[in-house]
Amino acid sequence: MSRDSDLEFSLKELSGATGDFGTLLPLAVGFIMINGMNPGSIMIAFGLSNIATGIIYRAPMPLQPMKAIAAIAIAQRWSADLVTATALSMGIFWLLVSMVPRVELLIRKTPTSVVRGIQLALGASLAIAGASMILDGITYLGIAAIGLIILLNRGGRRGPSSIVILAIGIAIALVRGAPVASPWTFSPPAFLLPNASLAWEGLLRGGIAQIPLTLTNAVIACCALISHYFPEKHIPERKLMMNMGYMNIGASLIGGFPMCHGAGGLASQYYFGARTGGANVMEGTLEVLIGLFLGSAMVGIFSEFPEALLGAMMLMVGIELGKFSGGVEKHMWPTVLVTVACALYWNLGVGFAVGIAFHLASGMIKRTM
Repeated sequence: MSRDSDLEFSLKELSGATGDFGTLLPLAVGFIMINGMNPGSIMIAFGLSNIATGIIYRAPMPLQPMKAIAAIAIAQRWSADLVTATALSMGIFWLLVSMVPRVELLIRKTPTSVVRGIQLALGASLAIAGASMILDGITYLGIAAIGLIILLNRGGRRGPSSIVILAIGIAIALVRGAPVASPWTFSPPAFLLPNASLAWEGLLRGGIAQIPLTLTNAVIACCALISHYFPEKHIPERKLMMNMGYMNIGASLIGGFPMCHGAGGLASQYYFGARTGGANVMEGTLEVLIGLFLGSAMVGIFSEFPEALLGAMMLMVGIELGKFSGGVEKHMWPTVLVTVACALYWNLGVGFAVGIAFHLASGMIKRTM
């Protein structure tokens, strides 16, 4: 089989497609429970993007919520309209950036210390929000979920912890009497035009902080990992940015959330067996079918989904994001800490801007000494 031209459809590919669900599910459930987004719409938007991505690249190419925006939106309880409008602004942004000459050289100028600071602040924001949900909900259930996640992922293994927790939460919701009348009703997504002022607001409140993470993790690192796994393929950074632009604009028109690629997600998918774009096509097809025919059931189920379980997943995702700071060199820590402090006290956009300014000022001082 030529991986350069064929799509493989097998259990191995499907298993690989679910490899990065540990990050996807908690944030997707958070958008549904906290931000009030329509489950059917976000599943269809995500599924169509997966199908298109698999056909275009013919290689595993993970899709995930933009973590910076997700962390801010969930922690600050944004409205669904604001989340959707932010997808539009991010789509336009990446489409425009992909047209900049020699953009690949420019994106490598973002200081690593600032990126690590944003990642650490993101992790802290999610962990704090998750802990709050555990304390405000059924606390013992959240603590038990944390223990189960640790157990299933012990020894560096990537167990299906998020899927297990999700199944437990759905079972509890059904026992609680979640309304699931007419679950098989055909429900196509409604087309809408996001509000321009909300799109601008979302870009300022969350999009600016997302940019360096997407540049480094979803673009540069992802392209490098593809070259490592699939030497016969060449996917330029510009193409990834253009793809993220189109898929976010499309998602915003049917009620989706901001999405991007990710090196970590690609590594997880490859580890669990994904080798072709068939993984994306199968995952996307399943998501579209769920969104079209089970959307109403999902709304009812998540209305009774235990918030403590969501908090446990978010807490563990936050801790995982914070681990990126483990490789920070000693001389970077002042910039990292300044970035984190400003991001947590104000917001991630301010943290990014102040971090850049502090990095540049520190460099100027060192050169004059």
